[in-house]
Amino acid sequence: MSIRVAQGWKDYTLIDCSGGEKLESWGDIRLIRPDPQVIWKTPKGKEWENVHARYERSDKGGGAWTRNREFPEGWQISYDIGTDRLVFNIRPTGFKHTGLFPEQAVNWEYMYSLIKGRKASGRDANVLNLFAYTGGATLACAAAGAAVCHVDASKGMVQWARDNAAASGLSDRPVRWIVDDCEKFVSREIRRGHRYDGIIMDPPSYGRGPGGEVWKLEDCVYDLVALTSQLLSDEPLFFILNSYTTGLSASVMKYILEQCISVKSGGRASAEEIGLPVKRTGGVLPCGSTAIYEQA
Repeated sequence: MSIRVAQGWKDYTLIDCSGGEKLESWGDIRLIRPDPQVIWKTPKGKEWENVHARYERSDKGGGAWTRNREFPEGWQISYDIGTDRLVFNIRPTGFKHTGLFPEQAVNWEYMYSLIKGRKASGRDANVLNLFAYTGGATLACAAAGAAVCHVDASKGMVQWARDNAAASGLSDRPVRWIVDDCEKFVSREIRRGHRYDGIIMDPPSYGRGPGGEVWKLEDCVYDLVALTSQLLSDEPLFFILNSYTTGLSASVMKYILEQCISVKSGGRASAEEIGLPVKRTGGVLPCGSTAIYEQA
């Protein structure tokens, strides 16, 4: 299985990773965060010292940031894609996250290129971004010229995404910002007869619905993909499925897209790990998997 590596970052660097942690620079701010993939215990050099903050897990669950140096509650980094610059508002959250998954830049590049190609041929592109978080994929698609429907169940995350769009100069682009349960929204879109040329699905590994129902990706992903695939247009650009769940391999995700889409509509599915280059070692840290359906 090959791995696609996000090589285009200038404002983000994965400096090193060892002992269940990764050392990163987000602009001028250095953070240490836990990462379950980092099972090796290579020596940690001086670059691990004097960081701005470290996220430490609690034995009781969850965790908290320990600040070693002063830094702002939030700051911005940017990513250059094609002729556009995407700007992201970064701030450490109580769940170790910063509001951005930098490895997803490989998928932003892919979508941006396909949408630009379709626009160059005189055709519009309509994209649905489900579990859309703070909008990295939404910004990439909007910058390329697509109309985007951005859906997330968290009002706060949708507002964060809107702030990122404003920072990127994309507030005037045709983006629908929807706060809703993704599965319920998809069902309504099917009844409305709406269709999309590109669909992005980035579901959580685990969660609870508004009625307390348990969401576990391995148990729910097939039915959700099968349902959502009904929204693809007759000439789709892509269907992208992301996963950070170690129990859901890239090959399994590829098989799901084949059975839900390729068997009925032709085209092909592929799947690969995605990752980030490690500056100190020259290696690559795996950061999840992406499966992609293409009609061509």
